[in-house]
Amino acid sequence: MQRVYSVRSAQPTHDQLALQETVFHNANGYLGVRGTLEEGAPRGMETMRGAYVNGFYETVPMKQAERLTHVREEKESMINAADVQGVRLCLAGEPFSQWTGELLHCERLLDMDRGVTERHVIWRSPQGRETKLLFRRMASFAEPSLFLIDCEVTPLNYAGEVEVESTHLALVKNYANPNDPRLAGESECHLVPAGSLVEDGTSYLSVRTRVSGLSLTTGVRHAMEPPPQDARTVYDSAAHAAAFRASVALEQGQPLRLQKYCVFSDERRHGDTLTAARQAMAGVFGRAEALYRAQQETLAAFWESADTTILGDSDANLSMQFNLYQLFQSAGRDGLCSIAAKGLSGEGYEGHYFWDTEMYMMPFFTLTMPQLARKLLGYRYRTLEAARENARLLGHLKGALYPWRTIDGRECSGYFLAGTAQYHIVGDIAYAVSAYYNATGDREYLIAEGAEMLLETARLWMGVGHMAQGRFLINCVTGPDEYTCLVNNNYYTNACAKNNLEQAVRAAQLLEEWGVYGEWAARLGVTREELDGFACAAEAMYLPYDETLGINPQDDSFLQKPVWDIAATPRDKFPLLLNYHPLQLYRYQVCKQADTVLAHVLFEELAAKDVRERSFRYYEKITTHDSSLSNCIFCIEACRLGLRREARAYFGDSVKTDLLNTHGNSKDGIHTANMGGCYMAVVNGFAGLRLCADGVKVDPFLPEGWTGLRFSFQYRGSRLRFEMADGRYRVRLLAGGPVSVLTPERACRLERPGDEAEGKTR
Repeated sequence: MQRVYSVRSAQPTHDQLALQETVFHNANGYLGVRGTLEEGAPRGMETMRGAYVNGFYETVPMKQAERLTHVREEKESMINAADVQGVRLCLAGEPFSQWTGELLHCERLLDMDRGVTERHVIWRSPQGRETKLLFRRMASFAEPSLFLIDCEVTPLNYAGEVEVESTHLALVKNYANPNDPRLAGESECHLVPAGSLVEDGTSYLSVRTRVSGLSLTTGVRHAMEPPPQDARTVYDSAAHAAAFRASVALEQGQPLRLQKYCVFSDERRHGDTLTAARQAMAGVFGRAEALYRAQQETLAAFWESADTTILGDSDANLSMQFNLYQLFQSAGRDGLCSIAAKGLSGEGYEGHYFWDTEMYMMPFFTLTMPQLARKLLGYRYRTLEAARENARLLGHLKGALYPWRTIDGRECSGYFLAGTAQYHIVGDIAYAVSAYYNATGDREYLIAEGAEMLLETARLWMGVGHMAQGRFLINCVTGPDEYTCLVNNNYYTNACAKNNLEQAVRAAQLLEEWGVYGEWAARLGVTREELDGFACAAEAMYLPYDETLGINPQDDSFLQKPVWDIAATPRDKFPLLLNYHPLQLYRYQVCKQADTVLAHVLFEELAAKDVRERSFRYYEKITTHDSSLSNCIFCIEACRLGLRREARAYFGDSVKTDLLNTHGNSKDGIHTANMGGCYMAVVNGFAGLRLCADGVKVDPFLPEGWTGLRFSFQYRGSRLRFEMADGRYRVRLLAGGPVSVLTPERACRLERPGDEAEGKTR
């Protein structure tokens, strides 16, 4: 199957251009470059010209109206690292621009098998000269420091001189939109010069962030064929910028190929950034073809593990492939960083990591690339001490409180009611730890890192909650629904805490079985009394239930509020958070996203099916889905309840979020959590896959309009394949084994590769 997404347009509008910059960005988990036009856009046209290094940040002020104790007044913000994209061409005396002359052909494509983006143009100049241009870009998986621009220029009806000016700008600003709380409010340059070097036609420009003091070096070198008549690289010390200038005379039909090798090195990973950049350039220059092959090989291995194919709905299938590819591009791979809410595609949410990674993206990596999932969990372990410190600032004597949004482990949420108060992130991370162990059986991980994280997160709940009248209560927190803040006994939060406490006790039991409990307990000060306290709190955890409606209320006071009239709210007033004061929203029954429904998806054993169905119907009416994290969860629950029409509708709205820009803000970056949620909707929803302690369970049904579904996944070192078509399904063991499989019809055990379980779909 060929995985290519393309857009043809005579001339993109303002909104289309910014959206295409997101859709056609290039990333590899370490660096990301937005798909801006090499020659630039006309003045006044909205564009976010950015290149980002995962985890490279500046500490910037976060203004508070009043000084409150331990409320953050500064934050970490992802920095636009450099502009290495500029390539300006003068063709026989006429500057090339999409906005002059006439576009005879213009197509942009994302090739998800080769790992490149391309822009194909046939341009007629104002004087009638016709030129074919190809711009190919790649962020290398094999050499993560490398971003490559490969440009081909062919005169079609003329001969003449082609002049090239390729720029390298080190002092760049971040994008800002003061009217959108999801973006930075001010545009400024956070960088200062920290050195320059031009050698062998290569420019190396070093910068340092003003406050955080982090250093970064970018290097740029060019190759041209045919060789230029003259070529020079000049450095402008006033602008801390470099430019490569060259010219070559071409015959009609003779192509020119310009390759621009751009390398990035940052202090956190590479130490001496200039030395690292020079070494990186020496390793990649002139190796474009080999690196293209390596890129394709990496993606062949990725798709073998991760391919998730929907048959009978080509639009949904292409969107699904796009989403999984973007997750792979976005994921940090070194334990120093994670996955930002917008990946490395734009500056929405300032490059911060949220609960999105653990709850929406980790399931994909855990099932397809567990080694990468462990790296993502490793980031949280690396920042565990910062989470302990954060807990002390908020008055907790023990435990770890992970920040709501962060880059290097410190809280970066200014509006604490809908930020820091979302204590459920502690339970979310614990859920990801236990889910990873359950899926992989990675004993070494649990001993080295996971059990400690489960312990410290469990300890936090014992300081947040308290026993009263035989119930364990958790007051004054915010759940996933950010239209309802600072409540008592949020159902989702309490369910997460219950699971967290239980998993901490279970981890301690496993360590004891493995003979390593004593050293672990001594190092962390664990006592039997403490573990017994965890178990008692979990057993007594209060989960709100309303006898009259037969549903789980979102929190203690939720049903006491009037219901927001969603149907009567003008469409231009959505999302509500951009149009109504928070206090107005807090006083109504209105949900931004799945909250209790999410708890029912993750912890379905805590509520009977009839309670879950009544709750689903209740929250359907009052949920705006203003968050992209919502539709996918409603889809999963609709699948489990057998609601075919609803499941298909929620999935369709979710899977195409970025390609169709359904939330109207994809220009600011992709929605990585939604992308992971779409995978969950397919695998955990339509296929009904659940991982159990002693095997896997499936309960599949095929929605109307689909003719089939297939995907591969891993469980405890074994690889399995799920396929569904023509009213039947099968689960086949591809490698490893044995694996127990529970289906609605029967339980069976797959002993050797080729064994399969099968049955009829619902």
